[in-house]
Amino acid sequence: MENTKINTGILSFGMSGRVFHAPFIQTNPHFNLVAVVERSTKSAHTLYPGIKSYDSIAEILADDSIELIIVNTPNHTHFQFASEALLAGKHVLIEKPAVDNSLQFNKLIEISNQSKKQVFFYQNRRFDSHFLDVKKIIDSGKLGKLTEVHFRFDRYKMELGQKYFKENNQFVSSGLTYDLGPHIIDQAISLFGKPLKFSKTTSINRPGSQVADFFHYHLRYPNDLNVFLTGSLAVADPLPAFVLHGTKGSFIKTMADVQEQQLIDGMLPTDPMYGIEPNECMGKLVTVDESNERQTTYVDAHQGNYNLLFDAIYESLRNKVDYPITADQVKWQIQMLEAEDTL
Repeated sequence: MENTKINTGILSFGMSGRVFHAPFIQTNPHFNLVAVVERSTKSAHTLYPGIKSYDSIAEILADDSIELIIVNTPNHTHFQFASEALLAGKHVLIEKPAVDNSLQFNKLIEISNQSKKQVFFYQNRRFDSHFLDVKKIIDSGKLGKLTEVHFRFDRYKMELGQKYFKENNQFVSSGLTYDLGPHIIDQAISLFGKPLKFSKTTSINRPGSQVADFFHYHLRYPNDLNVFLTGSLAVADPLPAFVLHGTKGSFIKTMADVQEQQLIDGMLPTDPMYGIEPNECMGKLVTVDESNERQTTYVDAHQGNYNLLFDAIYESLRNKVDYPITADQVKWQIQMLEAEDTL
């Protein structure tokens, strides 16, 4: 079993399935792309000849050849379908947001433990080139003691989206907080852990919107570290996505990762140019020495690589290596997502 590939099925072949999952399952040597669910249009076979296209989730879960199921359906269905997959004897990779609330999360972990099947959480933005740059700068100690950290995820999009579950307030996991919030909340938690406390603010700005299209979190950590997480759909001129200040310097970085657009354009993860940022997007590092002299340097970018997430799933299932995105980290994220506004 240790050297066998992981037969994988995907519950939806919309943008998420086509762009963020299928190309990696198909090209990663540790996986086999076996099947997808396509309720109406059957298009997967045009990209992946020989793939099975099931009409329903019940059918794909009944396929005994499949070991791993990717739950990439609408947000409010994640708990139900992930639970069904676990009970059907499958390991599960679940898209963000994992579930609606803490009650669902605790129940999902309970089902995972009882079924002896693993739940993996899809937080691909840990493997963005720009975030890898931020992590390296923090780990280097060049900024000294961190005092103030800002993460932003901004877009300008005044029109309402076409996905009903993201724009309808009858669904708990709707709006920008549950859409982009999981990315930067996870990034903060992966770096700094669980905050001592946090505040939350959301607002609605787009005409006709039912759901939040702005969010802001203030996280307090030990040693007087303040972390600010912001997302908005009303930013015509985006600010730098990452701004870090410490006792010895500052680091500023734009949101420059190219993987999503490359995948949309049809580039495969095996392409030598995959994940490589343009040179002009290098992060700016300003440090201050003991003589109070400032030095400015520009930091070469990492290569982004979402395949690292799939490699980690393989290592966990076949070699019992701990998966880096832990249940506790996602539990803290869900608690922050479901929290009421405090301001």
